[in-house]
Amino acid sequence: MVLTTSLFALDIGTRSVVGIILNETNGMYHVEDLITIEHKERSMIDGQIHNVLSVANVISEIKNILEEKHGPLKRVSVAAAGRALKTVEGSMLIDISEGSLISTEDINRLELAAVQKAQQQLLSSNPAGKEDHYYCVGYSVLHHWLDGEVIGSLIDQTGRSASVKVIATFLPQVVVESLLAALKRAGLEMEALTLEPIAAINVLIPTSMRKLNVALVDIGAGTSDIAITADSTVIAYGMVPIAGDEITEALSNHYLLDFPLAEIAKRTLSNNAEVTITDILGFEQIIPTVEVINVIKPSIERLGKSISDEIIKLNNSKPPQAVMMVGGGSLTPLITKVISKYLELPETRVGTRGLEALSEVTIAEDIGSSPDLVTPIGIAIAARRAPIHYMSVMVNNKSIRLFELKEMTVGDALLSANIKARQLYGKPGLGMTVTINSSDIIIPGEHGTPSTILLNGTPASTKDLISSGDAIDLLLGENGKDASVTVSDLFDDLTTIEVTIDNAKVRLKPVVYINDKPQDLETLIQDRDKITVFQPRTLIDALKIIQKSHLLNTNNFTVKVNGKSVLLKNRSTQFSIQGTIISHSHLLKDGDVVIIDKPSIPTIEEVAIETGKRVVETITVTFNNISLSIKKNKLAFTLNGQTVSGDTFVNNNDRLEFTTINDMPIVFGDVFLHTDYTLPENPNGNYHLLRNGSSIGFNDEIFGGDILEITFQNDIKNLTD
Repeated sequence: MVLTTSLFALDIGTRSVVGIILNETNGMYHVEDLITIEHKERSMIDGQIHNVLSVANVISEIKNILEEKHGPLKRVSVAAAGRALKTVEGSMLIDISEGSLISTEDINRLELAAVQKAQQQLLSSNPAGKEDHYYCVGYSVLHHWLDGEVIGSLIDQTGRSASVKVIATFLPQVVVESLLAALKRAGLEMEALTLEPIAAINVLIPTSMRKLNVALVDIGAGTSDIAITADSTVIAYGMVPIAGDEITEALSNHYLLDFPLAEIAKRTLSNNAEVTITDILGFEQIIPTVEVINVIKPSIERLGKSISDEIIKLNNSKPPQAVMMVGGGSLTPLITKVISKYLELPETRVGTRGLEALSEVTIAEDIGSSPDLVTPIGIAIAARRAPIHYMSVMVNNKSIRLFELKEMTVGDALLSANIKARQLYGKPGLGMTVTINSSDIIIPGEHGTPSTILLNGTPASTKDLISSGDAIDLLLGENGKDASVTVSDLFDDLTTIEVTIDNAKVRLKPVVYINDKPQDLETLIQDRDKITVFQPRTLIDALKIIQKSHLLNTNNFTVKVNGKSVLLKNRSTQFSIQGTIISHSHLLKDGDVVIIDKPSIPTIEEVAIETGKRVVETITVTFNNISLSIKKNKLAFTLNGQTVSGDTFVNNNDRLEFTTINDMPIVFGDVFLHTDYTLPENPNGNYHLLRNGSSIGFNDEIFGGDILEITFQNDIKNLTD
């Protein structure tokens, strides 16, 4: 059975409006008629209708011409211009330090928050705008970050922070409304709506090819529209405000041509070796095409570079696999070579596609084939195959109308209903800022719990698809608790230890001051508190606690010796643990036992020795087979004017006098001062003194190690006999 359907479509462009009658027969399309009429004035700027009446008049003129041939026309398919789309980047960062592992829904909500950030940036560039004046066409994730580092996936990750950056595309609602207004004035009703880039893609890039990373460029008169495909979808839309008019103006300025004549001359460059022009003074010239191309080459370079830069930006900073160009501006000489140069692609990867690329489309014989006809034909086919409709859903009992630019999700409905991303979670508790030992720290409150999303009464995620008539309810999550901590919560190593010092137990516990007042470790901290925490651990700290810090002082001991001040050596207290001397800053451990060794008060004899004086001379000898130590004082002492012995203690600033009393050596006679030897009552003759077996006198000098004896004359006689 042969079933033929007639379609009426309009391509409302910056310079002209194209009307097309397309017949569909069993999936094949035939262009029956096509009319192009240029605007009488500049009533379209960057895809937006600025003069509804003027555009409506051009539409009416096309409608009337086509109705004369094809009968009454009541409904029409149109496209919103790709250059009306707004592409904005947005990013969002959340604190996950207190949260659990990141789930898929957490990531969905994070991405939704980033899209809202992009929407806010778009609105901030137009202060008069309102949030419901933009439809989100779609978005792509550029990067995920974990703790500031790029990561492939956030699922089941833990860390301090998670963030995402997206590129989102929005369509102003006013664009659709102005199209509807112009059609209504022309007596037409919108049958279906599509987007110009989608229209061209639908006819040039079949679904099977959309896995490839391809850029489609529609070079019109005022702007060049760009769409990027990858991963079986359109990932980005863009526009550069430079197109065919840039080339026309270059010709007009160089050769002094009226703009319409310059446009005609430009269109003949592709097919003629020479160009005939007439300037504003009426002089006619015939100029070789090569020469004209050299004149406009700088403008072609600017156009190609602008398009290439935008493609790189939209395609995540890399060139696509190929570039397809449509539109009248795609016939500009050298443009494919320039774009391939800037994208660093082979020239065979950049090409212009005309109607010959439309395998399912035939054209009436009186219609010339041209790349600028691809978009209007695509509008008609796309509006037939994939028309964009409105849908109505309920969000929290409020009716929301959505523009079905794609498969709509719960997240799209929440965006349109002005549900903020922060409403998807309970509010975090209030944090506090405190100062600890002169450093400011922030103590966060608890995270709120996630809000529950119900789709027709069933729990759902922001990525779930929706249909017209669905009901979405958002049950707000619980708010997090305000920050509440004690001093001990902020420190992991605040402990009390016990040591023993001089047989006394000493407890070293943390010292806490809050706002200069002493507090304990379990005191609750308040916002803006100034906290000082000290952990006693050193010997110095321990001695301060038992009020024995004076033991740490260095005892400088000064005396006057024979009228001169003498500073004695350091006589400080020493401290030891298990026999090892420790410093004042030694870190004590629990259970340490510290022994205190206080310095003794010096004696006069010790002072004399320290000042280099010889106080006493001592030798050891053997007397009558008995070892004997003989001492002989060399000095006499006075302390503060009083005669004293050498073992008398000295105080700081005392006055000492050292007097030499004997410079004589030790003699044999000194032995009897250090022993209790007595002569026998009835000796056998006279005594005789011997040193090392030889005779010696009573006052003769003796030395350490000498062997001394006292014998009698009879003994010697007997020895002689």
